Amino acid sequence: MTLTKRIIPCIDVDLDEDGNAAVYTGVNFEDLEYTGDPVEMAKRYNESGADEFVFLDITASADGRDTMLDTVSAVADEIFIPLTVGGGIRTREDVKETLRAGADKVSMNTAALENPELITAGAQSFGNQCMVVSVDARRRFDEDGEYYRAVDGESCWFECTVKGGREGTGVDVVEWVQEAEERGAGELFINSIDKDGTRDGYDIPLIDAVCDHTTTPVIASSGCGEPQHMLDAFEAGATAALAASIFHEGNYTIREVKEYLDDHGVDVRL
Repeated sequence: MTLTKRIIPCIDVDLDEDGNAAVYTGVNFEDLEYTGDPVEMAKRYNESGADEFVFLDITASADGRDTMLDTVSAVADEIFIPLTVGGGIRTREDVKETLRAGADKVSMNTAALENPELITAGAQSFGNQCMVVSVDARRRFDEDGEYYRAVDGESCWFECTVKGGREGTGVDVVEWVQEAEERGAGELFINSIDKDGTRDGYDIPLIDAVCDHTTTPVIASSGCGEPQHMLDAFEAGATAALAASIFHEGNYTIREVKEYLDDHGVDVRL
């Protein structure tokens, strides 16, 4: 039986100058611009046919602060689809409190890399389905990696980064997602720093490399500019496609994306 592919809008949330939660969009994790109110946007996407919703607190890890759980709770009150929350989750207790605030899943990047046992502990305590391991990957064209793909005629590997893409780790993405899978990750959230905000398509070599070496469901993220890009990601093995700007700015509706995919033989929930 073919699993239905999921279309997931995402909001990147930060604190504005007055300390209020606000949604921002940018390019390559930089040049952020105000986009809207997180609760209102969540409500709109819930009503527009999204399969799931992702809330990312984009500076919690880098700033060393807690996830904005009051805002998470307000968002959860407005939606009736699965909610994934990421950013600033460092401990088993953080996982517990985020789920208690209304999240169905938690997404971890920096904390999971620094303490992989957190994945195991979370999966054992709350279930594999709750544990999403997020990867902020960037391309490296050198000989320090383990798994390579051809990109623009060159040999490339993908490095895990932390703290919102600000710091490299030297860890090969493919090696890391294999370990995350073994430790109980229920889903892999694959972001590309090189493609973020560009709207010229997902990093297909990255998605392909991850899907080739794992069996855990993969969410493709970063770079979506049109429905064809989602189709490309699904053909590379992704089980879900995430997008932000094209939905936030009204370039496409979720319904339009799903109809395009359905016309091209992709099983989606219409």
